[in-house]
Amino acid sequence: MNEEVDLFLDEYKEKLEKVLSGLRNEYSQIRAGRANPHVLDRVYVDYYGEKTPINQMASINIADARMLTVSVWDISQLKNVLKAINEANLGLSPSEDGKVIRLVFPPMNEERRRELCKEVSRISENYKVTCRNARRDILEEFRDMKKDGSLSEDELSSLEKEVQKILDSYTSEIDKMESDKTKDLMEL
Repeated sequence: MNEEVDLFLDEYKEKLEKVLSGLRNEYSQIRAGRANPHVLDRVYVDYYGEKTPINQMASINIADARMLTVSVWDISQLKNVLKAINEANLGLSPSEDGKVIRLVFPPMNEERRRELCKEVSRISENYKVTCRNARRDILEEFRDMKKDGSLSEDELSSLEKEVQKILDSYTSEIDKMESDKTKDLMEL
């Protein structure tokens, strides 16, 4: 094979790695009834006119298995942080004592667990579609190279098999991540 093919394959693998990274990030934000600081990753506070991530203006700690504490560095922003958490619709009821915000994670009921498992499955399928789209793109490149005469029919065929093998390994990793997250959500 030539250098151009290797470059396309490396690019393809890089795209698939980014997909896995994105999926890990998205799964980390789905709460499983235990205190998880990542649920606050999407919370932005209006801080002097700028939308600022909460983790850039407060320390977030796990107090125990079902409680997070948020210690705002600029105490004058406590009410704004509290407001942002409430508006984020996290399914949590924050409470504050003038210094620290406490977020208690209620135990999840069976119905909510099943809803989250369906959501995990939906997210997983979306990421698999992204992987298949990346496969389609690289195969189009290889087919164009065959039309240009850069690749023979046999080389194209072996590249198609290699690309599919790479895709299969990444989709099986996505399936494993989905299975792990579902198991995590269903644990009592």
